[in-house]
Amino acid sequence: MLRFAEKFNFRETGNFALSTNSKIIIYPGTFDPVTYGHIDIINRAGELFDKIIVTVAINPSKNPLFSLEERLNLLQESLSGMPNIEVTEFEGLVVDFAKSYNAKAILRGLRAVSDFEYEFQMALMNHKLNSNVRTLFMMPNEKYTYLNSSIIRNLAQFNADVSEFVPSCVQSALLRKFPLK
Repeated sequence: MLRFAEKFNFRETGNFALSTNSKIIIYPGTFDPVTYGHIDIINRAGELFDKIIVTVAINPSKNPLFSLEERLNLLQESLSGMPNIEVTEFEGLVVDFAKSYNAKAILRGLRAVSDFEYEFQMALMNHKLNSNVRTLFMMPNEKYTYLNSSIIRNLAQFNADVSEFVPSCVQSALLRKFPLK
């Protein structure tokens, strides 16, 4: 007698089962910190994919404000309640990470035309390394197109109100890093 998961070609992952034919997408980034622009893209990708793996890239050439553990915790808290989301970290090539999850695509956000050239080069290289993984570009809602993590860190450093750009947990974490003067 086949188990339900075997009968319907499902596999366990996290707290839910996915079909082995499920559409999984990887959303890599440094998320230092996560913003409403990131969350907007994740929400909209959730309409297209069965599962989104939001993964914090470990990049030795960057000097993040938040530790890896802090960024993972902020993402988990910011995305809690969203179905079919897994938050994790990776080091190495994103195409190798995508393959390990049987992901069909890599999600990349584009805020402006200036983002496109770099992202396009990365997408071409990733395709060259693994032609089975596609890159999906999404633009955030226009109210977030000017928003990036560097701007948020700069605003927070000078004690500007960032509450309309980041979840409350991120705002609190920024206040701990940059206490009011």
